[in-house]
Amino acid sequence: MKTAIITQARMGSSRLPAKILKTCAGKPLLDYHIERLQKAQIPIYLATTTTQQDDALEQYAIAHRLPYYRGSENDVLARFYECATQYDIEVVVRVTSDCPLIDGALLQQIVADFVALEDKKAYLSNGIVRTFPRGFDMEVFHYEALQTAYQNAQTVSQREHVTPYIYQNPHLFHLHHFTQAIDKSAYRITLDTPEDYELIRILIEDYAADRLSHAEITQILDQHRELVAINAAIEQKKV
Repeated sequence: MKTAIITQARMGSSRLPAKILKTCAGKPLLDYHIERLQKAQIPIYLATTTTQQDDALEQYAIAHRLPYYRGSENDVLARFYECATQYDIEVVVRVTSDCPLIDGALLQQIVADFVALEDKKAYLSNGIVRTFPRGFDMEVFHYEALQTAYQNAQTVSQREHVTPYIYQNPHLFHLHHFTQAIDKSAYRITLDTPEDYELIRILIEDYAADRLSHAEITQILDQHRELVAINAAIEQKKV
């Protein structure tokens, strides 16, 4: 089965516009995101929107020889489904580009666990039962599950966030949770606000976090509570 990563990306952001092309150590944050995903050795597709401001992301994809798809800005479920359909993807790994320090090795492990299930109704995620910091989020599911969600999801939330229809219907799908022994879910290493950007900038420029594993990054936060405080007050947007 063809397994591939689809990362959703757009320039529009209410709290930090054009956030994924902001730079750290002279490189766009999207570079770090893609480079760390590449460590999983799984094909990567960029799913962006048809809005004019996202022409920049099409140009980025072309320049980096990254297959891409442009679809609805708000119906992200349709964008994922259409991307997976166009590229004949059978096992879909969903990530978001606001996770510049996502761990490719961790992603490789979660995909291996999913494939071992041998279940086309399976859904595996580390974000429903959360033990990893926000910013290492990943979900894996079969194309058939995505197609069922695309055909049946009705609410704005289900269309905008891609997978709620799947995990809100456990009678239709088999939910599995990827967790770690020590709960690090209080940490926030995602990119949505200026405070988030400041923490990520410091982690990359002062601690070379772009070359570290998820465990090594959380160890830095364990040891430097002043870094945790930078974005500790940020409230995550609700699904």
